Amino acid sequence: MKRIFLLLLIFSISSALFAQNTVEKDSVTQLNEVIVVDTLTAKNAIGIIPSQTIGATTFANYSPVDFISSINQVSGLYALSGALNTNRITIRGVGSRTLYGTDKLRLYYNNIPITNGTGSSTIEAFDLENLTSVEIIKGPKGTGFGTNLGGAIILNTKQLSDQPTKLTNNTTIGSYGLFKNSLGFTHSQEDFYMTFQYGHMEIDGYRDNNRFERDGFLLNTIFKLTDKSEIGLLVNHIDYSAQIASSISQEDFDEDPTQAAFTWQSAKGYEDNNYSLIGLSHTYNANSNLKNTTSLFYTYLDHYEPAPFNILDEYTNGYGFRTLFSGKIDISKNALLYTFGAELYKDEYSWGTFENLYQENNGNGSLQGDRLSQNKEFRSQINAFATASYSFTNKLTAQLGLNSNNTQYDFRDLFNSGENNTSANRNFKTLFLPSLDVNYAITPFNHLYANISRGFSNPSLEETLTPDGIINIDIVQETGTNYEIGIQHKSKDDRLNLDVAFYLMPINNLLVAKRVGDNQYIGRNAGKTKHQGVDLDWSYSISLTNKITISPFISYTFSNHKFIDFMDEEADADYSENALTGVPKNKINSGIQTNFGNGLFINVTHQFIDEIPLTDANSLYSDSFNLLNIKIGYKNQITEKLRVGIDFGINNLTDTKYAQSVLINATGFGGNAPRYFYPGNTINYYGGVKLNYIL
Repeated sequence: MKRIFLLLLIFSISSALFAQNTVEKDSVTQLNEVIVVDTLTAKNAIGIIPSQTIGATTFANYSPVDFISSINQVSGLYALSGALNTNRITIRGVGSRTLYGTDKLRLYYNNIPITNGTGSSTIEAFDLENLTSVEIIKGPKGTGFGTNLGGAIILNTKQLSDQPTKLTNNTTIGSYGLFKNSLGFTHSQEDFYMTFQYGHMEIDGYRDNNRFERDGFLLNTIFKLTDKSEIGLLVNHIDYSAQIASSISQEDFDEDPTQAAFTWQSAKGYEDNNYSLIGLSHTYNANSNLKNTTSLFYTYLDHYEPAPFNILDEYTNGYGFRTLFSGKIDISKNALLYTFGAELYKDEYSWGTFENLYQENNGNGSLQGDRLSQNKEFRSQINAFATASYSFTNKLTAQLGLNSNNTQYDFRDLFNSGENNTSANRNFKTLFLPSLDVNYAITPFNHLYANISRGFSNPSLEETLTPDGIINIDIVQETGTNYEIGIQHKSKDDRLNLDVAFYLMPINNLLVAKRVGDNQYIGRNAGKTKHQGVDLDWSYSISLTNKITISPFISYTFSNHKFIDFMDEEADADYSENALTGVPKNKINSGIQTNFGNGLFINVTHQFIDEIPLTDANSLYSDSFNLLNIKIGYKNQITEKLRVGIDFGINNLTDTKYAQSVLINATGFGGNAPRYFYPGNTINYYGGVKLNYIL
């Protein structure tokens, strides 16, 4: 496999060196796709060095169910998926030690923050078919987007506003009882734009106790009030239920990967979620030098989860605002571009646990018993930010940014009284997080860039509590500094794109989750890590004939993340210099998109994931694996108003047995073996029909 890496890298670099110079595009994974974003607002809030955007061309490589494979095509990012409702996203190794879910990055939906008050994000709550693009900021250089150590992910539903009035319907069926349907309506006129989409999906799943069902709708409207002013309304609602198969041991994985974990199967464990997002935004263009966008938003999550160890019942009310000013000031021959703004997010998190009497329920699964706890937590985050960029020459541009963050937790124990009551407040100190970007244009088509930026990660709710449920005042935020240099090469004929980035990010006060029971964890600051690696993205377009185009691409990630200072007090072991747990050293996503010009296309994609250290001692690793997928489709304009498309795909073409997600530092309880593995799907099929009718 190492020879393959070397060949790919040599081929990539040699192609770049001998290719012609090029036109600039936002992302090396975009192959002639239209991405609808507010360039001035987004890019200056991020920085003058590149983020990475994927859109329709990338989504077309995969099933509309497979959000995770789409974002895995981005270098530096690795998303693990134990099930459709169990995803963990890591960026440059940050977040790899999170046991369940995604944290240490910030998630936005049309620039509205949707990460909760402790930094947890649930990307599975959103439908891929509602998105036009996904933008990924790697590391804390996104001054206007939270400066989290992992970065930020911006989900975008905005579409071109000059589209005709139309109806669309996409239906997909496939293996494991998959059925997905997405119905959309779009209307546009001079001063009004609206899109409405409704989606339903259900699938039984590859494993036992693995069924997933989701319904949801999206309403996105824009009202143009004047030539300078417009107002937008966004309503997104998702209702989904998902059975939980959970992780299994090595022996169970080898013998029968379709089985669910015994206790989860016995309890018929599941989660039921209702999630709503309402956003109201106003954009005002005062003049060519000043623009403001302000959004007010409200989120609601109702979550119910019967697990073998207890039943969790929780709901969260979140609200806040985000305002961003952007513009320019003429100075000498050039203009100083600036942004400044603020973001407030508050939520009220109410949660309680109950006994699960599934063992007394005659094999009928979970049964709610007596209450075990009742709690409420008020959480708030305030981010203020500003950037200023200036072109000193026609080749050299620099940008200075500053983000300020203040986080507060107010925990209320509503179950215990007197001395047993554990209510407490926790106010983290205000952080000031600067960023410096430099971009140098060697030629109009070759750019060198560099970044130094400071970032942080808040502890999760669980990490702030002791085993007795008391807030641990000794827990502090993780902090780190990102050092990054890179080069972008674009060919003049717009065929070749190459982006290579080298980074180093030391992180202090590493947050480590300690297991104290079945699925019960607490946190502590245990040491330091060093995140370092290389992200490489390459794409090329070859015209075989006037109609036939072949577009190969490669996304390669090299991760050499290590513990620098890490003592495990319980094991009385020093893990310093060990590889960071939960991260593959090498990741490759590659593929070839072939377009025959008559509506027929064939897309082939490949993914290689290197072995992953599963324990801090590096005594156990998961197996490396290769996955091969293929998708064939055909589109045709039947009439002037009706367009029809069909597609068929095969995932895991070679029927590889692999773990699609892993649980690090797993511990066996009651004499049971540790459960490290979430099995991936075997070979599976899907097919779809797409209708587009102009009214």
